[in-house]
Amino acid sequence: MSKVLVFGHQNPDTDAITSAISFSYLQNQLGVEAEAVALGTVNEETAYALNYFNVEAPRVIESAKDETNQVMLVDHNEAQQSVSDIKELEVLAVVDHHRIANFETANPLFYRAEPVGCTNTIILKMYKEHGIEVPKKIAGLMLSAIVSDSLLFKSPTCTEQDVKAAKELAEISDVDLEVYGLDMLKAGTNLSDKTALQLIDGDAKTFPMGDKNLRIGQVNTVDVQDVLSRQEELEAEMQKQMDANGFDMFVLVITNILDSDSVALVVGEPKEKVEAAFDVTLENNQALLKGVVSRKKQVVPQLTKAFS
Repeated sequence: MSKVLVFGHQNPDTDAITSAISFSYLQNQLGVEAEAVALGTVNEETAYALNYFNVEAPRVIESAKDETNQVMLVDHNEAQQSVSDIKELEVLAVVDHHRIANFETANPLFYRAEPVGCTNTIILKMYKEHGIEVPKKIAGLMLSAIVSDSLLFKSPTCTEQDVKAAKELAEISDVDLEVYGLDMLKAGTNLSDKTALQLIDGDAKTFPMGDKNLRIGQVNTVDVQDVLSRQEELEAEMQKQMDANGFDMFVLVITNILDSDSVALVVGEPKEKVEAAFDVTLENNQALLKGVVSRKKQVVPQLTKAFS
């Protein structure tokens, strides 16, 4: 067996990066030569976690077939969110907490998917099942992912399993969960020096819905108006990305991590589908989404139903 590459989705967030690290470490302990890699550079929030626990970011790859023919996927399964040459590779394993779509393999594989708030919550279970001790630094990164994906337990995707796992990992990594968690989340909301492309596409995923192709981005902030003050610039960049990549619509979800609400900024048609999905009226291409913080649970399913 050649070296196995382990990676999360494109435009990686904290869970995508750290689950690659934690899962590849587990695989190496089980006798598989595995390396964590990334499908994009880390964001500020993830960089904060990596720096705090003194762990190097995984190297970034654009394709994998020149290095290996075997890979493992974490925090995603959909082909359009994965490495560019995914269809030319053998997927040995998937560990994920998202919907399953646009995914098939020629060979049997290990597949672990659970409806929890974070991939690392599942990976912690796997460490325990195999009797593998979680190193302090990796425990800190796994904790960071749970905090990120659950918005410090405010997201509706968060389960009791996630909370229990986070508390256990905080003890192993020797951090104050609430203090560290809030500091890490705030580190990811420094948007002043970001370009319009970085804002809309830094945490964006593509979703086929009916006969349409939607690009859905999300940005966390402590002041939604700071982002909306650049609306004209953002809309121009959203349209540019649509034209270049064949998206029918671009939805940017701007989430206030303190108030746990979001504003949707929408470019493309048919906008009435978005209005129907959230029972809102778009004014100036935007609408308040009260209580919405999770793309996975509160945005994608509603839009999928509306566009089906």
